[in-house]
Amino acid sequence: MTRPNTPTLDRVAGPEDLRGMSDADLGQVARELREEVISAVSETGGHLGSSLGVVELSVAIHAVFNTPHDKLIWDVGHQCYPHKVLTGRRSRIRTLRQKDGLSGFTKRSESDYDPFGAAHSSTSISAALGFTIGRDMGRSTGDAIAVIGDGSISAGMAYEAMNNAGSEGRRLFVILNDNEMSIAPPVGAMSKYLSGLYASPGAAAFEAMAEGFEAALPGPFRDGARRARQLVTGIAGSGTLFEELGFSYVGPVDGHDMSQLLPVLRAARARATGPVLIHCCTVKGKGYVPAETSADKYHGVAKFDVVSGEQKKSKGNAPSYTKVFGEALTREAAEDSRIVAVTAAMPSGTGINIMADRFPARVFDVGIAEQHGVTFAAGMAATGLKPFCAIYSTFLQRGYDQVVHDVALQNLPVRFAIDRAGLVGADGATHAGAFDIGYLANLPNFVVMAAGDEAQLVHMVATAAEYDDGPIAFRYPRGEGMGVDMPEHGVALEIGKGRILSEGTGVALLSYGAHLAECLTAAEHLAMMGISATVADARFAKPLDTDMIGMLARQHEAIVTVETGATGGFGALVLHYLANRGALDRGLKIRTMTLPDRFIDQASPADMYAAAGLTADDIARTAVEALGVVSLPVGSARA
Repeated sequence: MTRPNTPTLDRVAGPEDLRGMSDADLGQVARELREEVISAVSETGGHLGSSLGVVELSVAIHAVFNTPHDKLIWDVGHQCYPHKVLTGRRSRIRTLRQKDGLSGFTKRSESDYDPFGAAHSSTSISAALGFTIGRDMGRSTGDAIAVIGDGSISAGMAYEAMNNAGSEGRRLFVILNDNEMSIAPPVGAMSKYLSGLYASPGAAAFEAMAEGFEAALPGPFRDGARRARQLVTGIAGSGTLFEELGFSYVGPVDGHDMSQLLPVLRAARARATGPVLIHCCTVKGKGYVPAETSADKYHGVAKFDVVSGEQKKSKGNAPSYTKVFGEALTREAAEDSRIVAVTAAMPSGTGINIMADRFPARVFDVGIAEQHGVTFAAGMAATGLKPFCAIYSTFLQRGYDQVVHDVALQNLPVRFAIDRAGLVGADGATHAGAFDIGYLANLPNFVVMAAGDEAQLVHMVATAAEYDDGPIAFRYPRGEGMGVDMPEHGVALEIGKGRILSEGTGVALLSYGAHLAECLTAAEHLAMMGISATVADARFAKPLDTDMIGMLARQHEAIVTVETGATGGFGALVLHYLANRGALDRGLKIRTMTLPDRFIDQASPADMYAAAGLTADDIARTAVEALGVVSLPVGSARA
């Protein structure tokens, strides 16, 4: 019995509390949970729209299944905020994506209710099948439930997993969260049909439910269901692709109607013997009008005012690197009709939407399919087009075999625009662009660049547009630029040539990429201590500017390389070059500053770089120690 004046959500310390509630109370929990998520994300920012779309689904799954013994796996994980509230983390939900707070994604080390971490898409069915095999081989685990969106299920890995799961024929639950189609049959008609499902005995009744779901709908909604079925098969009147792969298909179900969700999930859990796909139609941003009516459905938001929905984004003076890239690419495209662009479901995130607005026929969004996107771009390059493949560093990892085999090996001039290089703040370790320097610079035929500021990025876009001798890549960070003077038009750089920004005599700070500003600040700190520093912008990791590096080695006692990438990147290439030429034998002191050999959790970018030991103070301290001067205490390099 509900306590007077006590919010129902307050009675939920964990999912076990949901299992003793009435269906009416579960509906009330969902309503209060939606308000809680909106309130929390208004203070933290984050992935709001996707989380609001699965509120009822989160409640229903935890109420029906025996989590955490049963393994609930959220694909991508960016829709997991309601799940976190329900699984004992409500008191910390306002620390989402903050330093020392909750991750914005599922994370194994955070909770037993997060059995599999995810922040890249399309992994859930593979992982769920792994848990299923573990269960059937006697491990202490129950059913596995994968919740995957209509975008994520478009990726090849999801189909590979479904093919494997279908051939295995083991009991497994996949819930397709489809927010591209809304179908809401009258509650009475659907509820009448569903109400008897759980009471019907035997697996045969479940199979009949799966086969007869559409037939039970009223005429207009039956047509809608057929359209939904075509969504997942592409062929009118045929069995779904899932059925062809060995899954029982149930749906579509209104993912916001507890009177539909609960009986379907209960019937599936009670009767299923093999793999089952439950097709739920949801609305991204459901229940919050500003999100529902926004073009991006509040996919990723800054802090916002709950009443108005207005986001509290910072208004800096410098443009973002992403915008600079998008505008520069569009200018190049206006002058060269061979330029095309490819993005993997991130048109606005990569700035490609700017070109799409002007040249829509030359911009291709391949969906969450980085592997296909890279080879697709390679095919276009083979025809003489000039493809720019704009993909975040962390997501390009997913297409690495294609980068090696289909691009580098064939020496095809694909241009890789690598956004989110370095540490990215609130998205944390899963989205850090830490590895692209190493994994591209070790490939034959590649030219690899990094922009030290936003003006250099404009020139690198022009360089890539002009370069036709093979693949070329340029990296740049998330966030605002340095506020430098911007050129009206990009000018192609000489391949493999860096630049000197300031000249000194004692130590050379050799920067690769967007930590150039930190190097300039470190040089100012060193000057206050009487140490003269040269600051150089390498611009190229491959080919290296060996003339400039040789000059720096001859004219300075020490060189400090600085990059926002993992060990084995730019600094290693410089060290390799100098060692092979005997520079170290002549007494040159060299230090390489990289991201540390560990993953760094979410915080502000400044806090993350402090944790990584890559602040201006850290650079100045490293230079001082390389020169053999008395070591500086922390912070003493500051003015």
